[in-house]
Formats: sequence, C-alpha cells, structure tokens
Amino acid sequence: MSSFARTDTSVLGRWWWTVDRWTLIALVILMALGGVLMLAASPAAADRIGIESFQLAQRQLALLPFALMIVVGASLLSPRGVRRCAVIGLLCTLVLLLLTLLVGTEIKGASRWLNIAGFSLQPSEFVKPFFAVTIAWFLAMAKNDPSVPGLPIAVGIWLVIVSLLLLQPDLGQTVLITAIGGIQLFLAGLPILWVGLLGALGIAALIGAYFSLPHVAARIDGFMDPSAGDRYQINRSMEAFMNGGFFGRGPGEGTVKAHLPDAHSDFIFAVAGEEMGLIACLVIVSLFAFVVLRGFTHMLRESSLFVMLACSGLLAQFGLQALINMGSALHLIPTKGMTLPFISYGGSSLLALAMGMGMVLALTRRRVGMGEAI
Repeated sequence: MSSFARTDTSVLGRWWWTVDRWTLIALVILMALGGVLMLAASPAAADRIGIESFQLAQRQLALLPFALMIVVGASLLSPRGVRRCAVIGLLCTLVLLLLTLLVGTEIKGASRWLNIAGFSLQPSEFVKPFFAVTIAWFLAMAKNDPSVPGLPIAVGIWLVIVSLLLLQPDLGQTVLITAIGGIQLFLAGLPILWVGLLGALGIAALIGAYFSLPHVAARIDGFMDPSAGDRYQINRSMEAFMNGGFFGRGPGEGTVKAHLPDAHSDFIFAVAGEEMGLIACLVIVSLFAFVVLRGFTHMLRESSLFVMLACSGLLAQFGLQALINMGSALHLIPTKGMTLPFISYGGSSLLALAMGMGMVLALTRRRVGMGEAI
C-alpha cells in the first residue's frame, strides 16, 4: 500500500492517503499482541475444560484476519455510510438482544449468547458501537434543527437497550452503555444541572444494584474487605504481576495461568504481566492511550457535530473497556468480566470492536470540502 501515489484516485488510493495510518498501525499491533498472548494463555484454559490445548487460540486467531478486514472495510465508509450502517446494525442487534432472552444460551445464570451456525454470538458487544453512532446522529440533528426531538429519541433508545441488558442480566454492559451516552450528552451541550442529575441517578442505580443483586454486592464487598468474599482470581492475578517483574519470565513461561480460570479472557493482562513484564504492560497501556488520545486530538479540529459525538462515543467505549479490564486485573476496581480490546478471548468482542474502530478511522479520515455529515 505504501506504493500508492498521491495522485492515485482509486478507492484504496484515496483511503491510504486520508486514513489515520498511525492509529491503524497501533490497532494492528494490539491485534498481534493479542494473538501472542492468546497462544500463551489459552492452553491452560483449554485443558481445564477438556478440549485440545490450542483449540481456543485457533478460534481466536482464525477471526483476526476477519477483524482486520472489518476495520479496513468500515474505514472505507463515508460519515453518511457510517451512520446508515450503525442505524441498520442497531435495529438488527436489538432483535438479537430480544432473541437472546427468548432462546439464548444460559451460562452462569445469564442469558447473553446465541448459537448461530456453531458460532456463539453475544449481541450486547455489537450494540455498543451502533448505539454510540446512532444517538450521535439524533443529537446532532436536534442541534441543527430544534424541531427534531433528538434528545427524547436518544434517551428512548438508551432505555430500550438498558432494559434488555438488565433482563439478561448484564450490569457491566449497562454501565458502559450509560457512560457512553452520558459522555455524548455532555459533549452535545446538556446543561450542567442535568449532568449532575444524571450523575446522581447513576450513583443511586449502582447503590440499588448493590442491595438487589447478590453477585454485585459480593464483588464490591470482596474489593473493599479482603475477608468478605472469594478473592482467588484477583490474588492469582496480583501474584502473576509480582512474578513478572520488569521484563517477565518469557512467553509461555508463566505458571499462574494454570491456576487462573479466566486467564485467557478477563485476566489476560495478568498473563502479560507475568510473561512479558512491566515494560510490556506499559507498552500495551500506551497503545490504548495513543489510540484514544489521538482520536480526541482529531476531534479538536472537527467541524461536524455528528462526527465529533460519534467518534467520542466510540473512543470512550474503547478506552473505558480497556480501563475496566486492566483495573480489575490490578485490583484497582471491583472485578468485572469485560474483555481487553483486541487482546482477550472472545469472537463477538473482537469483531464488534473491529467495527467500532473501523468507524473511528472512517470518521477521522481527512475530508476536504465536506459540511456537516449527518
């Protein structure tokens, strides 16, 4: 692709000279690190559930080329194409969320997955990027035309999604969706009084979840009081970081993953800490920070409200999801099952994040002579 001339007017030629190549490179590096860590972490998990040692790794590695194609394919879209894709995707995902409640596979007391042609699909992963772009469109339309009820529509979409997620139940995704919407509402100019009110309602909802959902209470109690609950996984996670030191034991040489049930998913950052060390963990953190901060830097120069809101929501999802995963592994927050973007095991998460970041690349492409893209 580097051989494309600046005068090349083909689709790929125009794409290459307008896309943010540094962000694309950072995403590819994250995918590559995810492949390496999956090879290191998944055999122990596979052995525990009685399948071939590298079966989980093979599944994830087989999806990486498709994820890269989704990133590139989505980045070819125009802002209008991104909006149309998100609206159609959101409608389809809402149907899938409803089907999940009716015919979904129940795992650990939650119905979050659909088995489709041998592939276990988690619709809640896909709803996040489509939600962020769709409500950005309605909020931007409301700013341009006060007669459009953009805010009520956005809040209505959020209520429908949150209701379906809580019925699964999936509190973590509910909190993340709410945070994405809250950030976008704030950037769209919601009065500070309303921001404070929504913040207070969010805190009240978390308090209600603590008293009404036993598993939420157990995780918070375990975080606040070491003697209050099961801390087996977090103790093994912290042990892995201590074992790794600055430079790690080497790929495949870690031992804690053999005793850490979710080493390939929720606690893969601990595997990175033990086998690659502090330096590699800082590189991973830096890659996430680079993608998010570079994206927001683009938004400082953006004149389209839709593009600014959509990109901000997508970047917030990407950054918050990484922070939640790494914070849980480091015992900085109560444990929450959430994938580390492009690194943890999970086909639905991988493909949904690829779609979201492909949309970011599409929205941050250099556009000359274009007005408000809604």
